[in-house]
Amino acid sequence: MEQLYYVGLDIHKKIIAYCIKQADGTIITEGKIEAKRVYLKQWAETLPSPWIGAMEATIFTGWIYDFLKPYARQLQVGNPLMMKAITAAKKKNDKLDARTIADLVRCNLLPCCYMASEEERSLRRVLRYRNLLMRQAVRMKNRMATLLMETGQEYNKKRLHGAKYFAELMDQLKDVPESLREILQMSRGALELFESYQKRLLKGLAGNDQLRDRVQRLTSIDGVGEVTALTWALEIGDVHRFTSVRKAISYCGLCSRQVESGGKVIRMPLSKQRNKHLQRVLVEIAKLAPGYNVELARVYDREIGRGSNRNQATITVARKIVGYLLAVDKSGKAFVNKSEKEAA
Repeated sequence: MEQLYYVGLDIHKKIIAYCIKQADGTIITEGKIEAKRVYLKQWAETLPSPWIGAMEATIFTGWIYDFLKPYARQLQVGNPLMMKAITAAKKKNDKLDARTIADLVRCNLLPCCYMASEEERSLRRVLRYRNLLMRQAVRMKNRMATLLMETGQEYNKKRLHGAKYFAELMDQLKDVPESLREILQMSRGALELFESYQKRLLKGLAGNDQLRDRVQRLTSIDGVGEVTALTWALEIGDVHRFTSVRKAISYCGLCSRQVESGGKVIRMPLSKQRNKHLQRVLVEIAKLAPGYNVELARVYDREIGRGSNRNQATITVARKIVGYLLAVDKSGKAFVNKSEKEAA
């Protein structure tokens, strides 16, 4: 019978604590190594094989996972929230954490989480950075308008951020400090840089043929644009890991936290255990989509008619959008409106 070894890794910024155990729990070796590729390679080459490793999901997990994957028979990543409940103890340090992780993977009790491929994570990183640039651009636009209002200058709100109008406005400014002109010019330059860079990022994302086909199907839903479809595809990853709409809605952070005790069920505000990037985009699109999609407009109006406020109605629309996105993504077919189906 083949002897398997189980490796628990407790990852930190500068060091990695490890523990290697046999199937019966006997510790083969344990220690610490520097979290650098050169030392990690030297350590991985000396490991007894075959081995199964596990680590907790952290900000440093991605590159270590990719680096060690060729050396391991299997590599798993644990959900930190669920592992916190399992490994709660009075005494806690890096050595004990590595031992516990090794035991969890050895006993097949590790609460594994989904680990996207290296390519998916790379594309997702680009998209998240693009979204960060857009938020910074919006803040910059708002700040430019505030500066003009502070000094009592008249301007056309709709045309303010057009290149031609902005140049004309700068020539017309009167009785303003020179520092204000410099700040406005600097803000305009940064804004143009943000916009040009985010266009290049989107163009680079569209270069993936498989992703482009997937986004094209998702944008067949009225009210869903390219950025929303890209965010869904890259943040969700393998859509078939969601066996129901409810699980997808929960992952997107569009359901409330439930507390049940003594036969009483209490619904709390929206859960913080969610994909915040996906939640933000879905809530934003849910505010605009009813203007482009008749079915979503009906959902919104129905919720308002029941006495819900606008925020509650928006969340209901966002949940409906998740249902549409999940159905289209799983089926691999373009979306067809209910009214079109009935007419056919």
